[in-house]
This record gives sequence, C-alpha cells and structure tokens, in this order.
Amino acid sequence: MGKIIFDNTGEEKDLQEGSPIAEVCEEAGVPFACTEGVCGTCVIEVLEGMECLSPFTQEEMDFLGEQDRERLACQCKLNGGCVKITF
Repeated sequence: MGKIIFDNTGEEKDLQEGSPIAEVCEEAGVPFACTEGVCGTCVIEVLEGMECLSPFTQEEMDFLGEQDRERLACQCKLNGGCVKITF
C-alpha cells in the first residue's frame, strides 16, 4: 500500500502498489484531457517521493524534456511508499 499526499489541499489518498495515480489525481482536481501523455494538461510537481513512482515514460521524456520534479499524472504508477505532489 502507498499514499499520495496533495500538498495544495492537504488531502491524502491510499493506493495499492502498482496502481496508476491518474484517478486519485483527477478526484483531487488535477485537470486531464488526452490521458495519453501528449497534451501536458496533467503536469504535477513531485515534492517528495519521486523514487516511489514508476520510471519516466517515453511520453514524459518527450513532453517534459529534463526529468526533474515534474511528471505527467496520466503516466505515473505508484510503486509504494509516500509521494507528495502539488499541481
């Protein structure tokens, strides 16, 4: 079991390991459009726990360029642990 913490709202959501984070992010207010990793609508900033997310996808590398603190919520899965994000 893992957890996503939304820094801007204080909301916390538990997720099973290996689960996509898109649904809980959308419920928390992250905007979504294409869900394919090409529009960039769902960009989130990972404040803590980047190592708890799945590796960057090719779509993220193409859209975001340098892999730093930004991720596309539609492309991420939680590998366990705790991740704090803002959007």
